[in-house]
Amino acid sequence: MSETLRVVLVGTQHPGNIGSAARAMKTMGLSRLCLVAPERFPDREAYALAAGANDLLDVAEIHPSLASAVADCRLVLASTARHRTVPMPELTPREGAQRLLDAQATGQVALVFGRERTGLENDELQLCHAAICIPANPDYSSLNLAAAVQVIAYELRVARLAHEPAAIAPAGDPDEQPATHGEMESFFAHLGTLLDDIDFHKGKAPDMVTQRLRRLFLRAQPDPRELRILRGIFSDTQRLLRSRPKS
Repeated sequence: MSETLRVVLVGTQHPGNIGSAARAMKTMGLSRLCLVAPERFPDREAYALAAGANDLLDVAEIHPSLASAVADCRLVLASTARHRTVPMPELTPREGAQRLLDAQATGQVALVFGRERTGLENDELQLCHAAICIPANPDYSSLNLAAAVQVIAYELRVARLAHEPAAIAPAGDPDEQPATHGEMESFFAHLGTLLDDIDFHKGKAPDMVTQRLRRLFLRAQPDPRELRILRGIFSDTQRLLRSRPKS
């Protein structure tokens, strides 16, 4: 799992939380840490609170955006609070851990955590397949970033130990696996262009329709071959539109 599952911290403001998160990961057997635009890193405070997990910090990947951090992933789950304007499937930590465990046999997967004060932005949530919601006390639901990492990392550890296969089956034909995040984003860009070409939105704001279409296709998890078919339809439609005489 350490090779195929990455923990992604987005916009972390306090370097100590990065170190504490690395410590939480290492205790549960996770080793791949990705940082998206951290405010302070590298930093001595991060290493001080890592408490022996310095090796994770030494090789932590730094990315400018969440999209680049998860571009090759086939499943991306976000740890987030429930009250969001972005409709998306919600999973318990146990359900999310099992889904990540199942998906990591097919390729790279990611578990994403947002900023300490504000969490993930709506456009970042749009990049995720589903949300993991920790059922904290509703009267005091403020959970430290590293504590949230520890909770879900623990569930991942329990799920893996309970269902550890004798051997992981070969991934097989890549065209039969769910499309990567990068492939899906390229598809969504093409879909958006087509909707503009046919004036689907009729001058109205496209946000709601775009969000629902994203949720539909992320839920379906098409494989690369299916995306090529759909994009072929898009391209033929656009070609016919360009060849149509203008009135």
